[in-house]
Amino acid sequence: MTTLASRTILGIQQRHALAARDLLRWAVPLGACYLLAELAETLAVPAPQLLVSLLAGAVLALTGAVRQQMPRPLTRSSHALVGALMGTYLNLSTLHSIAASAIPFAVVTVASVGICFGVAFALARITRLTVPDSLLGLTPGGSAAIVACADEVGADARLVAFAQYIRVGLVAFTAPFIAFAVQPDAPADPDNAITLGLPHAGHLIAASSQFSGLLVLAAICALGGQLGRRLSLPAPVLLGTMLVAATAVATSAVSGFTPSGPLRDLVFIVVGLEVGLRFTWPVVRHVGRLLPHIVGATALVCLACAGLAWLATAFLETSFLEAYLATTPGGINAVLATAASTGVNVPLVSTVQSLRLFAVCLLVPFLIRKLGGSARTRA
Repeated sequence: MTTLASRTILGIQQRHALAARDLLRWAVPLGACYLLAELAETLAVPAPQLLVSLLAGAVLALTGAVRQQMPRPLTRSSHALVGALMGTYLNLSTLHSIAASAIPFAVVTVASVGICFGVAFALARITRLTVPDSLLGLTPGGSAAIVACADEVGADARLVAFAQYIRVGLVAFTAPFIAFAVQPDAPADPDNAITLGLPHAGHLIAASSQFSGLLVLAAICALGGQLGRRLSLPAPVLLGTMLVAATAVATSAVSGFTPSGPLRDLVFIVVGLEVGLRFTWPVVRHVGRLLPHIVGATALVCLACAGLAWLATAFLETSFLEAYLATTPGGINAVLATAASTGVNVPLVSTVQSLRLFAVCLLVPFLIRKLGGSARTRA
C-alpha cells in the first residue's frame, strides 16, 4: 500500500514537473511576442497584442519552428482572464449618461447586430464558410473573447480570428479619418479624456493594492469556471467568468480586479499565439481564397452601421460622429481613443459599445449552439 502511494505521489510530481517545463518552454515565444507588440503599439498598430502574436504564431507554425499547441492550463487561464476583462466593461454607473436616448440607441444597436448576422448568413451561403465561422467572424465587438470561444462552439478559430482582425483593423484605421472628415477642427475635451495607455509596468491589476486585486481576480476566475461548467455554457471558462465579473461590477460587491498592463497584454498574446499556431499551408491557401469575400462583407457591415448612425441623428440630440462611434462594429479601444481625441461624448460612446460587446459575447455562442454549430453543417 505504501509502495502504491509512493508511486502515485511520484507520478503526480513528475506530471507537475513536465507541466512546469512545458510552460517554461513557452516563455521565449511569449516574451518575444510581448516585445514585438510593445513596438507595434508605438507604431499605432490596431490591437497589437492580438495581431502581432497571431502573426508570430503563424510564422512559427508555417516554418515548422513550433509543431505543438500551447498547454491547456495556459490557454484556459487566458480564457478566464479574457472573461474577467469583458465582464468589467458592463459599468452600470455610466448608464445614466445615455438614459435619455437609451431606447433609440438600443434599437440602433440591435439593428447593427442584426445587419452583421444577416451579412454573415449571406456570406456562408456564397462561400464555403460554415455558419458558425461566418457568424463569429462578423460578430461586432469582443474579438478576443469571440476568438477564444470559437473552438468550443464548433467554429474554426483560425478563420474567425482572420475575419475579426480584418474588422478591427478596418474600424481602427478608418475611424480617425472619418472623425477628421466630419469634425476637422474638433479639439479634445479634457473632461472626457480617458486613459487607454498601459499603467505602470508593475501594475497587473487596475487597483492600488495589487496583491488583494490578484486574489480577487483568481477567485472570480475559479468561481466563473465552476459556474460555467455547472450551467453547461458553450464556453464555460470564458462566459462563466464574464458573468461572475459582470455581477461583481454591477453590484459593487468587489472591485479593483480588472487585468491591466502587462497581464492584460500577456492574456491577449496567449490568445493570439494559440490561434496563430494553427495556421498551416492548407489553411493559408483556404483563407487567401476567402479574403475578397471577407473584406467585402466587413466593408458592407461598416457602411450599413454608418447608415444607421446617420438615421439615429434624426431621432437623437447627438452628432453623426457620436452616433457613428457608438455604433461602429467593434475596435472598442481604437473607437474610444478616437472619441477622446475629438471631444465627443465619451461616456455615451463607451456605454453603447460596452453593452453591445457584453451582449454579443454572451448571446452569440448560445445562438450558434441553437443553430447546431457543433455539427459544423455547411450552409
